[in-house]
Amino acid sequence: MKVPLRDYLVLLRRYLEPLRLRVALLAAILAGGIALQLLGPHLLRLFLDGAIEGRGYEALRSLALLFIAVGLVQQFLAAYGRFVGEDVGLRATNELRGDLVRWCLGLDMAFWRANRPGELIERADGDVELLANFFSQLVIGLAANTVLLAGILAVLYAEDWRAGLGLSCFALLALTCLFLVRNLAVPYWEAVRGYSARFYGFLGEHLSGTEDIQGLGAARYVFRRMHEMIRAWYPMVRKAELAGYALWATSTGVFAVGNVISFGLGFYLYRTGAVTIGTVYMIFHYTQLLRRPIEQIRTQMQNLQRASAGILRIQKLLATEPAVKDGPGSPVPLAGPLEVRFRDLGFTYEAGAEAALADIDFRLAPGEVLGLLGRTGSGKTTIARLLLRLYDPTSGHIELGGVPLTELKLAELRTRIGMVTQDVEILSGTVRDNLTFFALPEEVDDERLWSVLEELGLAEWCRGLPSGLDTTIGGGGHGLSAGEAQLLGLARLFLRDPSVIVLDEASSRLDPVTERLLERALDRLLEGRGAVIIAHRLATVMRADSIMILDHGRVAEYGSRADLEADPKSLFATLLRVGLEDHLA
Repeated sequence: MKVPLRDYLVLLRRYLEPLRLRVALLAAILAGGIALQLLGPHLLRLFLDGAIEGRGYEALRSLALLFIAVGLVQQFLAAYGRFVGEDVGLRATNELRGDLVRWCLGLDMAFWRANRPGELIERADGDVELLANFFSQLVIGLAANTVLLAGILAVLYAEDWRAGLGLSCFALLALTCLFLVRNLAVPYWEAVRGYSARFYGFLGEHLSGTEDIQGLGAARYVFRRMHEMIRAWYPMVRKAELAGYALWATSTGVFAVGNVISFGLGFYLYRTGAVTIGTVYMIFHYTQLLRRPIEQIRTQMQNLQRASAGILRIQKLLATEPAVKDGPGSPVPLAGPLEVRFRDLGFTYEAGAEAALADIDFRLAPGEVLGLLGRTGSGKTTIARLLLRLYDPTSGHIELGGVPLTELKLAELRTRIGMVTQDVEILSGTVRDNLTFFALPEEVDDERLWSVLEELGLAEWCRGLPSGLDTTIGGGGHGLSAGEAQLLGLARLFLRDPSVIVLDEASSRLDPVTERLLERALDRLLEGRGAVIIAHRLATVMRADSIMILDHGRVAEYGSRADLEADPKSLFATLLRVGLEDHLA
């Protein structure tokens, strides 16, 4: 599949326009290099003709020194141009990486269920890396080499129209052949990039499960699967490389023809007395100089083939539309305690699959706490996901403060509703970083952090850490217990001051000491806020005002906790008698 020229231009304009001063500097450096390349053969012609004519030593030495100086300046410009080009390429590709990551983070959970993190990392890094040369050197390099080519032919026409015409035919033949095979390798490289993403997705998935793999003795299986994938990967890379080498073979054959044309023209013009021996050498030297821009164009075409594969895959990723669309925004800012209303809600994760939720209809009054119970797979976590608009309902809708969630900006919604899950995501950084998600000190100062920790009763715990707020935590919570991670999650939530909170099994992994800390923090956190508490533990659910029990995605029982507890025939009372944890595990 070919990439339209318009797509190249859109990418260039989007990512190079902010770097226009650096791009202009790079163009100026390349222009200076071209002028010096055109000057070199002319100096050699003067030197040879002068030597044959018996010109004086001083004149010849001056020409030689000038030629050396031109060569040194040309090398300096080439090195500095490479530096500027790499700088442009890195800046542009880093901006593109940021856009891809931002886009992926804005996609709904259905996308993340279908794509493994390792595959997306390869797309956001590996595919973008292919475009570094495209941004830094390819377009400007193509333009510069085209100008160099035109300059060489102009000089040759000025010397003798026959030399200019002969080498123009050679250059036209070379470029035609190169353009004919330009897109030959694109589909092969696209397939290679796709398989590369699948391989890194497999690798990321299995490395993250190292503990289970080792514990179950499955390492041999993983190695066998990895070996099978690499074996399937190798012939794809080989085909892509061979298709790319078609450009190399084409240019080699064309340059052999170019040498024949150069020597033939030089011999003919010298025999007719039209040119000197120095000019014959200059024609040959310019022919060799033609090889450089054409070979660079050939190399850049190979890079363009790889870049085209990367562009195609990046376009596919950016063309993925989120199923959850951002709303227009509420005309009235939502603040304070808010009502949550589920209206005849139904939801299915995949088309044709069994409904995860059906006929869910209830009202959570401002400041009310709902205890949500049910067996694993009954739909409890699905309700939490829908409330945060990680998914949208298949039927019915949800309202927050009387406004349908689909009409709210996602950022506004997720400011008013906060969630702490059983597995709190801890990032590599300090405790402060994990509380504020790396916000700047002027955005969330330490005074505010300590105030929140004091209010939640967690300040003493934080002061007990080796460096307090500056204690470094490893990625994935290395260095913290599961309970301490939960405490951090609660403090994060309190900093945001949401109107409604969702606790999804948030106390299921706590030791008794940490649970007492969490219970005190929850008491403060729930003041004046509505909450949905998903729990298996009796102590946690007993703080709820109302209880909802789900069974296979439907409401089995719903009502006031006190009323259900007092009714011996209610399902909730039965659960209390037989043991809540045992019955719902």
